Amino acid sequence: MTSTAWRPEVAAADRPAGGDAGRGETRLARVVFGPTGQPRWARPGLLGLLVVTAVLYLWDLTNSGWANEYYSAAAQAGSQSWKALLFGSFDAGNAITVDKPPAALWVMGLSGKLLGFSQLSVLLPQALMGVASVGLLAATVRRLSGPGAGLLAGAIAALTPVAVLIFRFNNPDALLVLLLVAAAYCTVRAMQATGDRVWSAPTGWLMLAGVAVGFGFLTKMMQAFLILPGLGLAFLIAANSPLRQRIRALVLACVAVVASAGWYIALVDLWPAESRPFIGGSTDNSLWQLAVGYNGLGRIFGGSGNMGSGGPGGGDAPEGMGGFAGFSGSPGLTRLFNSAMGGEISWLLPAALLGLAAGLWLTRRAPRTDPTRAAFVLWGGWLLVTGLTFSYMGGTVHPYYTVALAPAIGALVALSVRELWSRRAHPAARSTLAVMAAGTGAWSFALLNRTPDWMPWLRWTVLAGSILVALTVIAGTRESRRYAAVLALAGVLFGLGGASAWAISTAAHPHSGGNPLSGSTSQSFGPGGMPGGGERPTPPDGTSGSAPEGIPTAQNDGSRTQQGGETPGQQGGSGSQDGGNGPSFSSSTDTELVTLLEQSDARWAAATVGSGSAAGLALNSGKSVMAIGGFTGGDDSPTLARFQTYVSEGQVRYFVEGGMAMGGNADSSGSQIAAWVKSHFTAITVGASTVYDLSRPVTA
Repeated sequence: MTSTAWRPEVAAADRPAGGDAGRGETRLARVVFGPTGQPRWARPGLLGLLVVTAVLYLWDLTNSGWANEYYSAAAQAGSQSWKALLFGSFDAGNAITVDKPPAALWVMGLSGKLLGFSQLSVLLPQALMGVASVGLLAATVRRLSGPGAGLLAGAIAALTPVAVLIFRFNNPDALLVLLLVAAAYCTVRAMQATGDRVWSAPTGWLMLAGVAVGFGFLTKMMQAFLILPGLGLAFLIAANSPLRQRIRALVLACVAVVASAGWYIALVDLWPAESRPFIGGSTDNSLWQLAVGYNGLGRIFGGSGNMGSGGPGGGDAPEGMGGFAGFSGSPGLTRLFNSAMGGEISWLLPAALLGLAAGLWLTRRAPRTDPTRAAFVLWGGWLLVTGLTFSYMGGTVHPYYTVALAPAIGALVALSVRELWSRRAHPAARSTLAVMAAGTGAWSFALLNRTPDWMPWLRWTVLAGSILVALTVIAGTRESRRYAAVLALAGVLFGLGGASAWAISTAAHPHSGGNPLSGSTSQSFGPGGMPGGGERPTPPDGTSGSAPEGIPTAQNDGSRTQQGGETPGQQGGSGSQDGGNGPSFSSSTDTELVTLLEQSDARWAAATVGSGSAAGLALNSGKSVMAIGGFTGGDDSPTLARFQTYVSEGQVRYFVEGGMAMGGNADSSGSQIAAWVKSHFTAITVGASTVYDLSRPVTA
């Protein structure tokens, strides 16, 4: 049995007679209802989806304050200095960069320059990128499977809890998802295009996909490459061009990936090291080493500063952390369903996997260029490669990484539901749909049952409704066919009921730190909510739990939310971690200290070891604060000699005690600098903080 992709002429034939006449020939009607070949409800449905998504992502957007202060401080630096913007510096004085490439910071920094730097300027781009991702996903699926499937795919992705979390947060993953969906869209356009010249439409669209993936690398490095097998295989199988041209187009697309990412690596390497910031997280001040080491192979196999299944760098877990396993549980096939990741992404994951298998079976005899099978190959490759990588990664992996799976899950569920629904006259198709519906309800019940005190009626409603829908579908009676639209709507409502409720709860509560989790502050997907046992802790300041027990966190004055840090790495001298903040201390919100820094006009108003308190001080004062040693103080930058030069030239005014070199040791530059400052300058107390005025050395 072969599939029939959605075609405008088929949709037009299915519409009631006189539909175009009813729509009128005005330009306004075309804007509202779309082109002639499109169903009357398609354009309003898309607009409605985007409006609802925008409300969900934008409503009370700043309730998380600065969200991840580590990236917010870097965005502030980018809004103050073009050089800091270019390199992704943590501070406007350009001492050290964050431990990620800067593309996401380019967006936030430019937003700050345009709108004036604020919490809104940091978070607004994330929400808008979320809305754009949903719209682009709907457009991508629509091109191969029709507007109904496109709307369903967009709705599933929009209501995935981890998507709501990330598109209201300032981690790099929001931009990454948008770029990856854009790459999928361009690949679909390349498959549909025709031409046999070197620079024909298929080649051009595929090269654009390569550019999107390349900029994805500049957002979060090698994670962007995980979708390439699915995109490349789908194009190679189904593109409307001869095999030789398909291969040539793939080669040129790979060149586009290398060029769109490599120009920046070359720029950093060719720029004189003494006139640019140190590359945070690297061991040799090299962006390439950061990409291959800490953010590359270290993520897959552990080590290179990454947390393994036992603890930092793959070693034993620190005291107080028990069997803590890299924030996401032990590696294995079921990791995506466990207590750490399950509530973020897995609500419809079983349905997506079953739908993928069913879709490939249904299209097994389809022609080579069949668009429906190509769609299953594309999104299935995306889901399987990315999902298995997350499942077996031996280095640091956070639950929020799974936002990269949301587009694929949404697309696969929508594609398979459409294919099976169109064949519902056959018992096998009805049975598969019924299993998908009942299975989704049962798994939603299991997830909701992990938090039994939260809306206890919801899990029973979702379970009962899903089973009722499944029984009705499998019965296939004449009455059920008569009310097919009502049955389909009920299936969507009960299938998305649990995930939607958890997503709304996510939007309604603040989240912060380096390991944000969906849901509200009092909820955890436990028992054993944190990997290795124990429930996800609820911080005393009422913010979202973002660090396990044993990891220090900040408590704030209400204007700022909790900083949650990752446990630092200890290999290669690099203590950088994945976009989280190191431990934060009261100095970051000490009003007297902040007032003191505001009066400084030095290149760095202050310096402290690690980014924990440096981020808060920079955001509260609006001044440049040097994070000695980078994220956790473990990077060997600046050296003691260079810091002494900065002090002698009057470029650093104060040293704030209280930073913590979690990734360093007694021989690290942070420890050496702290010891030198204490022996050559007099400590004073400012508010509740111990400060050294570096313009006033101890007299002999």
